[in-house]
Amino acid sequence: MPLPRSLTLPASLPSDSRRRAGVLGHPVSHSLSPGLHRAAYRALGLVDWSYDATDVDALELVAHVAGLDATWVGLSLTMPLKEVAFDVASAVSPLARATGAINTLVRRSDGWHGDNTDVHGLVVALQEAGVEQLTDLLVVGSGATARSAVAAGSRLGATRVTFMVRGAARPETVAQAREAGLEVAQTPLGRWPEVVEVVVGTIPPTATSTWADTLPEGGRALLDVVYGDGATPLVLAAGRAGYAVVPGTEMLLHQGAEQVRLMTRHEPPVDAMRAALAAELDSSVSDSSVSDSSSR
Repeated sequence: MPLPRSLTLPASLPSDSRRRAGVLGHPVSHSLSPGLHRAAYRALGLVDWSYDATDVDALELVAHVAGLDATWVGLSLTMPLKEVAFDVASAVSPLARATGAINTLVRRSDGWHGDNTDVHGLVVALQEAGVEQLTDLLVVGSGATARSAVAAGSRLGATRVTFMVRGAARPETVAQAREAGLEVAQTPLGRWPEVVEVVVGTIPPTATSTWADTLPEGGRALLDVVYGDGATPLVLAAGRAGYAVVPGTEMLLHQGAEQVRLMTRHEPPVDAMRAALAAELDSSVSDSSVSDSSSR
């Protein structure tokens, strides 16, 4: 079933034939988004489109966006910009408002419109892993990406969410879950609830390494949004415990595809994007192997 779209597409584009888009974040050098979006442009025949990565921190975002000329039509946002992006957007989709997180800015005639495609990415990635519906969602962390996970879980029918956190879950994340009609519980890092069905990890691997292998058997699926340095401790533990394992790159693929649709007004060539992502991941592994060998 197609997901509901939260914003209309750009009504007009600049008269200059060039179209520029890119990913902003800090740090951003590790981003796989350029390869994904460029592959989409090639497959769609969008020869005048380009997509680049620019390192921008939260304090720089407003000035940076204000300085972009009319050839810039779309921006992907990664951490730590998903919340400060509200200071840039002239309009915000209901989904982005509900999650308190903007990962996409699309330029329209009246300014930049903010949206959230992370939810789409999470939903499709879980569906492709066989999770068409669920009841219990466990989210490791409670930040902006955790709120996207809550929205995704809600779309898939979740009625309960447990936040696994150090200390207490962020109040705005708890409030969002309750507003979505979910029963909310909290548990310390590494203390698994009695029922573990679907897990979404949103925190750095270094914060899970000492307890990930205590993940109980019997769950359905685990998706860890983190990618870039091989399998995370949660992903490895989930594989051993018999879960359907969903790497963060699957979420990246589908949220990026939705960004392509919003920015270009074309249906995204998901197969071409998936192939480009696989090639880039293979290249990263090969480069890492060469680096490891040369350092011995």
